[in-house]
Amino acid sequence: MDRVVSTRLDESIVDQLTRLSRHMRVSKKQVLERAISLFADSVEADGKVDVLDRTFGAWHRRESAEHTVRHARAAFRQSMERHRT
Repeated sequence: MDRVVSTRLDESIVDQLTRLSRHMRVSKKQVLERAISLFADSVEADGKVDVLDRTFGAWHRRESAEHTVRHARAAFRQSMERHRT
């Protein structure tokens, strides 16, 4: 789903964006999305962003991985039992 984002850009950047989108025959949206993705990839590659630290604690569980897997498998088995005919 797309969201509207509003920002102020220097006029020279807007001109570059317009020229680039025309040259590549793509929308300005596509140019901006690709540029932001490339920038994010380069920042992550430089090690400036630790993706694991930024996952809101999903990797810092109190239970072991083995316990989580066992619990998930048991829940799956139970749901399959419930739906048998």
